[in-house]
Amino acid sequence: MQQSPQGTVVVLLFDAVQSLDVTGPVEVFAGAGHAVGVPETYQVRTASLDGAPVRTSSGLTLVPDHALADAPPARTLVVPGGQGTREPDPRLVEWLRREGPRTERLVSVCTGAILLARAGLLDGRRATTHWAYCDTLARHHPSIDVDPDPIYVRDGRVATSAGVTSGIDLALALVEEDLGRDAALTVARHLVVFLRRPGNQAQFSVQLAAQTARREPLRDVQQWITEHPDADLSVDALAARTSLSPRHFARAFRSETGTTPGRYVERVRLEHARRLLEDTSSGVEEVSRAAGYGTPEAMRRAFVKALSATPAEYRRRFQASPAA
Repeated sequence: MQQSPQGTVVVLLFDAVQSLDVTGPVEVFAGAGHAVGVPETYQVRTASLDGAPVRTSSGLTLVPDHALADAPPARTLVVPGGQGTREPDPRLVEWLRREGPRTERLVSVCTGAILLARAGLLDGRRATTHWAYCDTLARHHPSIDVDPDPIYVRDGRVATSAGVTSGIDLALALVEEDLGRDAALTVARHLVVFLRRPGNQAQFSVQLAAQTARREPLRDVQQWITEHPDADLSVDALAARTSLSPRHFARAFRSETGTTPGRYVERVRLEHARRLLEDTSSGVEEVSRAAGYGTPEAMRRAFVKALSATPAEYRRRFQASPAA
């Protein structure tokens, strides 16, 4: 078999696999070849245990290229998730245990991390998976440092990603690493997705991470905070928008969202500042004003407390492209 420029990508298939965990990364790697004008820049192949078709959790039937025993050596091995990871075939886990260490890059999508964990391939490593299964992964495999927040985690040659679409984010990051930003950007544009959500970006935005208030005035305040992080967001000011007393507002907000108004505001401002640092060339002073911190020093304290990094350090690590 002729060697492709970036080597072979083998994607595992099994019954009750999540179809998007498979097709998302496959589309990225296949699209990368078209982006650079070499169709099989990545030689993408799928493989199931016995080479038989598999039925995904959504009912689609996928026909693999190979049986695992006949699959070509993989530079990148992609292990998707899905309901089939709950009680996997022991032969699949054993194959991973044997072949995983021989692979240059080992990648999981969603609950594919559970298969890697069962095979002992995540022991002593930092990893993530779909937010709903992080506790389960940590409980059953205490030797793994499970981080429930990022959309993907790179630990040496092993990369794990969160739920479904984050597999696309991780695949784009690998393409950018291999072929450069222009190639990855071309693929992202074709798929109509962001080129790069930083790996440590939270699986949830602040609004998704917090509960949505039941009462309309409180829901409206949540939305207003998100849209106006630079406004007066004191409890008194927010309470006035709901026609409640400050004490009643604070108690109702915490009861319905699971967090205090002050903590919610802190998270919104931090998220807004992070996005400005990632996606714009605005100076730190301008970002601090736009995010409602007022001064660069106040923003610096918030970043060090929450992220253990200054705004400048954060930008150097995670800005999507050089500032124009």
